[in-house]
Amino acid sequence: MIKRLKKHRILSFILFMIPLLVLWIIWGNTHIETKWYQLMDDELPNDFDNYTIAQVSDLHNKNWGNKLISELETVYPDIIVVTGDLIDSRNTDVPVAVEFIERAAQIAPVYFVTGNHEARSDQYEELIEAINQTVILMDNRRFTLSSGVSELTLLGIEDPSFPGADPENELENLTEDVEGFKILLSHRPELFNLYVNQDIDLVFSGHAHGGQFRIPFIGGLIAPNQGLFPKYTEGIYSEEDTNMIVSRGLGNSLFPFRVNNKPELIFLRFSTN
Repeated sequence: MIKRLKKHRILSFILFMIPLLVLWIIWGNTHIETKWYQLMDDELPNDFDNYTIAQVSDLHNKNWGNKLISELETVYPDIIVVTGDLIDSRNTDVPVAVEFIERAAQIAPVYFVTGNHEARSDQYEELIEAINQTVILMDNRRFTLSSGVSELTLLGIEDPSFPGADPENELENLTEDVEGFKILLSHRPELFNLYVNQDIDLVFSGHAHGGQFRIPFIGGLIAPNQGLFPKYTEGIYSEEDTNMIVSRGLGNSLFPFRVNNKPELIFLRFSTN
């Protein structure tokens, strides 16, 4: 009788916890977590004090409706950087991606660098044609950001999944003869050593999806191109004079849900005082 009672209590507890777990996972996949960073660096010109950058990464065609746009509108950053996988190669929806870009561009200039899903999608050219007049495509390009009378250099490299892509060579060419503070948009955090070797000051990256399933006190479980217990999954990583911010992203791809790993929108503000 006592054993039956214990079994009944255990079963009741499990039946009680299952719907709570399901609701927690649903909530953790449908709410955006906003994370702020502040960066102070001697290389930053005073004119860039309080300059704010929003990072959107790994949307994978996720349609947030007004949620994501509303979060961006609460801040009105100086620029918005999109660090790859705007679309999902397994289920590409170009109109959803275009709608987000067009609405985001009404808030601030949008700078876009590709991810592996753009490289794999047979609708990539259609996407670029649709957003070409709205975003600044940063694949293997450099661009000057201005504030007051001062300037910074924004760089971007295309994803290594593109045929013939050579991130090391491209980044070396882009940084040649560039002085002052350098910001890089690159989808791949696992190339951190390359960014450090090229003396990049600040990197915005994604791709790892926060490790998809985050384990307390351990971190992410798995990430593409990093495998189990990946090193670069979320947050800020620093080595020598290089800081890299890795976004957990805002969508899902092969795995349809996240655990303990809410979608993330990042804001970074420069401070020169």
